[in-house]
Amino acid sequence: MSQDFTALAARIAGFIRRSSSHASNEAQVDTESHFAVLARDVFTAQFHANPAYQSLCRARHITPADAPDWRNIPAVPTEAFKDFELTCLPVGERTTEFRSSGTTVQRPSRHFHHPESLQLYRASALAGFEQHLLADLDDLFEAQLLGPLDKPAFLALTPPPESAPHSSLVHMLGAVLQVHGAKDSLFAGRVTADGTWELDMDRLLFALRRSMCANRPLVLMGTAFNVVHLLDAFEAGNIRYRLARGSRLMETGGYKGRSRELPRAALHAEVTRRLGLPPAAIVTEYGMSELSSQGYDRVATPLADGSPCPPIFQFPPWTRARVVSPETGLEVADGDRGIVEILDLANLWSVAAIRTSDEAIRRNGRFELLGRVAHAEPRGCSRMTA
Repeated sequence: MSQDFTALAARIAGFIRRSSSHASNEAQVDTESHFAVLARDVFTAQFHANPAYQSLCRARHITPADAPDWRNIPAVPTEAFKDFELTCLPVGERTTEFRSSGTTVQRPSRHFHHPESLQLYRASALAGFEQHLLADLDDLFEAQLLGPLDKPAFLALTPPPESAPHSSLVHMLGAVLQVHGAKDSLFAGRVTADGTWELDMDRLLFALRRSMCANRPLVLMGTAFNVVHLLDAFEAGNIRYRLARGSRLMETGGYKGRSRELPRAALHAEVTRRLGLPPAAIVTEYGMSELSSQGYDRVATPLADGSPCPPIFQFPPWTRARVVSPETGLEVADGDRGIVEILDLANLWSVAAIRTSDEAIRRNGRFELLGRVAHAEPRGCSRMTA
């Protein structure tokens, strides 16, 4: 089993590398066929190695013998990750456990990893991040905002990975800083005694001022509530900065069930007012602990004019997101509402097909996020910062 998964992981990693580059129409058609083949092979591997998933598939009367189209591969509700070990990894091989963040009375979802699965996770997460947050690096060099040997400075508003070992978001940010960050990149969050996250404001303000004094672009990253806490501190101190030209922000997470909510448009407008970042420099990420890939609402282009954009997300080519009817499981018509369902090839050692608890409108192959369905528990990394 391990050998087969290793070979399949290599094929998926190769697919991620190829589909990360700019493709012609002919190459896009080839991508579709390769995705379909890989999806069936991943389904077959997971069906045989994941007992809990196999039980669900048999209950829905779909097995690898049916050679299902990727759209018909049974999707597991995210809530099931709380009650079942939806993994292909034996207990002795599990080295990392990502958990959904919630209140102490909630059972977290669990996504188990080992070194090989983390390697595939990192390949997917880095490729998606690079496409949406770092696509304009050449423009920064040409504008002499970065020197030829420079790397961007990254400032994560979360705790570091060693302080939050069960956070998939923090693991992703750690990989980003390790691969792309300059030596002075840092994490400006910390974990309190009760397990919540807070900002180290002295460390944070020092990093912001250092970037501005050097007139050096900064990449800010964190949850929406991290950003709200930063803005609240600025409001209390009557602080208003203008970050160096070329700076950008990636924010993620929602506000469901929290005492303080700031609508996304208002959050971004306040970021522009307090930090001087133009709308085109603010990117929203969509991710969860049960997945290995992330969706984004735009490509950061802080050197170009751009207006605020609605929360319409798209996943990378090695992942497919659909908006389906909760009653029929079929994809809704363009412009109609439904539940977001995702098939993520990078989720090889877990379950590739996942049905979320997020409501959305289908928008021409993408989805406009509306929020959690009424019955769903609040979740996500923003819970940790409340």
